[in-house]
Amino acid sequence: MTRIDTETKRKLREMGATALLESLEARDETLMLGLGFEDQVRLVVDEAHTSFTHAKVEGLIRRAGLRYPNADLRRLDLLSERGLDQGVIAQLGTCSFIDRQQNVVFQGFTGSGKSYLGCALAKQACQHRIRAHYIRMPDLAEAWALAREKPHGQRTFLKKYAAFTLLVIDEWLLDHPDEGMRSMLLELLERRYGNTSTVFCTQYAQKDWHQRLGSFSPRRRHHGPHRAQHPLDRDR
Repeated sequence: MTRIDTETKRKLREMGATALLESLEARDETLMLGLGFEDQVRLVVDEAHTSFTHAKVEGLIRRAGLRYPNADLRRLDLLSERGLDQGVIAQLGTCSFIDRQQNVVFQGFTGSGKSYLGCALAKQACQHRIRAHYIRMPDLAEAWALAREKPHGQRTFLKKYAAFTLLVIDEWLLDHPDEGMRSMLLELLERRYGNTSTVFCTQYAQKDWHQRLGSFSPRRRHHGPHRAQHPLDRDR
């Protein structure tokens, strides 16, 4: 392979093939000696794809809004002392629960590491090239209040948060939500059910969630081969 002329570089950039261009420019000519054209192309494309994937993952992590950007499931210390099952954490790390549209609950007292776990799981999802987002419930409430003041803001808000393949809600039900917030949460969870996965980081057992959300009439329906209840009854 010879050096790339300026016009070809421009065309590659115009097509969004910057990673491929950078791989071509960074290639080691000595490594290419003795390789046929197909092998040279395969080597350059492999390097470009690796670079592209890394950039995509980094972008997903950056946009996920992680409270702890350096959180990592592989760096969890003292799993047994924190009451964490290493096998369960390893299974969650495969992100297979997302493929099954299952939800996860991290329950524990303040300082038990729920927020770190939620961020680590969201980051792991990003590394699997899955669109994830982390948000504290007080921040979710604030965003909802702002959305209600804008034309079509509520619809845009629900569409945005329903679309994340994995949504981590930290400090879940730490404060009692008002009626407007309760309605939004139930609508949001209804939209996400069966399509996406949600991680709840909370101090409260699931049996207490209905009480903190206030009274409402759960809507029952069938979904797939099993009988499903209201989204707050469906978590795994």
